[in-house]
Amino acid sequence: MRVLIDSSCLDAAVVRAEHDLRSLDGARIFLTGGTGFFGRWLLGLLARAQDRLGLDMEVTVLSRDPDAFKAVQPAHLKSSHLRLVAGDVREFEFPRGTFSHVIHAATDTSASADRDRMAQIAVITEGTRRILDFSRKAAVQRLLYVSSGAVYGRQPSSLPRIAEHYEGACDTLDPRSAYGNAKRLAEQLCAITTAEGETACIIARCFAFVGPGLPLDGHFAIGNFIRDALAGRPVIVTGDGTSLRSYLYAGDLAVWLLALLVRGRPGVAYNVGSDEGYSIAAVADRVARLISGAGVEIRGTPESDTHRSRYLPDIGRARRDLGLDVWTPLDGAILRTAEAVRRTW
Repeated sequence: MRVLIDSSCLDAAVVRAEHDLRSLDGARIFLTGGTGFFGRWLLGLLARAQDRLGLDMEVTVLSRDPDAFKAVQPAHLKSSHLRLVAGDVREFEFPRGTFSHVIHAATDTSASADRDRMAQIAVITEGTRRILDFSRKAAVQRLLYVSSGAVYGRQPSSLPRIAEHYEGACDTLDPRSAYGNAKRLAEQLCAITTAEGETACIIARCFAFVGPGLPLDGHFAIGNFIRDALAGRPVIVTGDGTSLRSYLYAGDLAVWLLALLVRGRPGVAYNVGSDEGYSIAAVADRVARLISGAGVEIRGTPESDTHRSRYLPDIGRARRDLGLDVWTPLDGAILRTAEAVRRTW
């Protein structure tokens, strides 16, 4: 799906990230995951900054399918600052020369990837090892690894929000924990690399997001809700609606990730997301009310409060250390996402 990110959103992100963007003037950046949700927003922000701030950055994007990249990112093909390198993250040929920064955001979170968990683990762990080997050879100074809040495992009902020092973990005997456990191991590889003094690695533990480019036919609940509402039909909640989630707008996300790349402490993990939680039923109701007014249909049967799923980060570290925050209200994030979809019709 082609992504039409409103220029005003990118301009607002450039203003918020200006100090960090200016520190990247002259940088040579290597990015994985350029066709994904995160990658598209990062590339959009970097491209806009080059135009608005007159920065000189060279961005090299690793893509398994350069033709697919060209289909979803046609505007970037005009940029003389962007290069495409074809290859699988597990075995790509290293580009020549040195690079100053790496953003490793390549992870397939689709439902199809989740069905082949052995392959999913291999892509995450072997791909990260390959990126770290490349970083050593290319004399990379700073690497941002895009991890996930899934590394914490199931959030206890007694814990309102998960902080980075939480010592819980995924259940290794539950096959559904494959993604979270693989991310944990990839973080360990990054920690070892940092401790060895080669490349300074910063970890972004990402939670849930919304914005133009979010898949509307995957396992992202809010994306499915927006799809239903735009089609004029009731918003379907397949579960009981009691699960608690929070959503950070993609424009804010891009600013956060650049801040971590530039100013995050090496060897430290930062939660990335919003700390304002809503029940899934409340999110569905909000989407329906804002977009179509078609109503909500909850199909699941409520469980006891002790089984209530929650996935909410504590973002105090990012606030204190880096001055980051949740700038875009959820209603605005939903409306901007819906409008971007409408522009592609």
